[in-house]
Amino acid sequence: MRRLLDSSYDAAVRDNLLPFTLTRIAANTCYRFAPPFIAIIAGNAQGFDVSITRVGLVISISELAGFLAPLLGTFVDRVSRRVSTATGLFGSFIGIMMMAAAPNLVVLCVGLTLLNLLKSCFDLGMAAWISDRVPYAQRGRVVGITETSWALSLLLGVSALGLITAATSWRIACALGGVAIAVCAFWLDHRIRVSGEVVAEPNTPLLVAGPAITRAWLVPVSMFGLMGGSQCLFVTFGAWLADDFNFGASGIAAVGFALGAGELLSSISSAKLTDRLGKERSVALGAALMMPSALVLAGFDSVLLIGLLALAIFIVGFEYAVVSMLPIATNLFAGAPGKGFGLVIGAGTFGRGVLTFIATLLYEQFGVSGASLAAIACAALSATAILLFNRGTNS
Repeated sequence: MRRLLDSSYDAAVRDNLLPFTLTRIAANTCYRFAPPFIAIIAGNAQGFDVSITRVGLVISISELAGFLAPLLGTFVDRVSRRVSTATGLFGSFIGIMMMAAAPNLVVLCVGLTLLNLLKSCFDLGMAAWISDRVPYAQRGRVVGITETSWALSLLLGVSALGLITAATSWRIACALGGVAIAVCAFWLDHRIRVSGEVVAEPNTPLLVAGPAITRAWLVPVSMFGLMGGSQCLFVTFGAWLADDFNFGASGIAAVGFALGAGELLSSISSAKLTDRLGKERSVALGAALMMPSALVLAGFDSVLLIGLLALAIFIVGFEYAVVSMLPIATNLFAGAPGKGFGLVIGAGTFGRGVLTFIATLLYEQFGVSGASLAAIACAALSATAILLFNRGTNS
């Protein structure tokens, strides 16, 4: 991975691309595991013998912890990058292990909440570490490379845990995910310690003091729409496949693998194109791709091949948009990458929390079509907000 960046990038950035990316694959795998297998966790064979809506409510509550992400951003800006990443990974490990051992939905909710919240701390620390060492004009490429971890977590990580779930249980899958986090955490901590800390020069913020600062809220609103819209389908596609086409855990894992391949394509495209096309325009382009694909899924949900193709295109659009959004978040406020990133990620996880409950409720009433229409509304909100932000910063 060091070869993906030329000598104009800091040597520590090139040296640590691999450990950061692999560690984030492990953390994202655990974070993304529950939604596709919501029906299995809820079911009476391996799970708690409750409705999908109840487990959806648990996931919603855990995502609402995103409200605290801005506070985590402040924490990240005040401590060393090593402390923030280590804290996030330790908390993620505890959270996934609580999920594995959960005797009831309350403990499951606490573990999932801890996982979601502290993984955000790791993400914030990593984003701040990159911001310290990479100028804004070049940051889209580095973020795009490290964000392949999001796609690879679904392509490889969640798919592997799905196969483990099919062979054993979802609890064992969670425990093995926790082991992966622990191993990667020790490796990454050593690499960060060797690289040392840097005193970063403040970036030129996208928004300055005065009336323009009021436009900052448009970026988290856009992320709210992106993540909320993606969650509408991500949390229901497994149940759709299980209910309408009798897919089991291994079948859902296979679909997850295919969707991960699409996400990987988007991350690679973002690394190549976002800095060139413009970060705000790239976000709008990805959100625009989400809308017609969700509409096709809503209209052809009874046709498996068309539905899966539409779902894949939807995921490709989302991934391209969200990866393009992250450099904007780290540069909202001068000298405080954690503050901007925390605000935006907090809004995004809040969107996931709100829309998880809404989407599962719509799914039980109207099937995946209802969730798809909610996803369209969210994507439209995201595209509108980021275009308004872009027009304001360029005026």
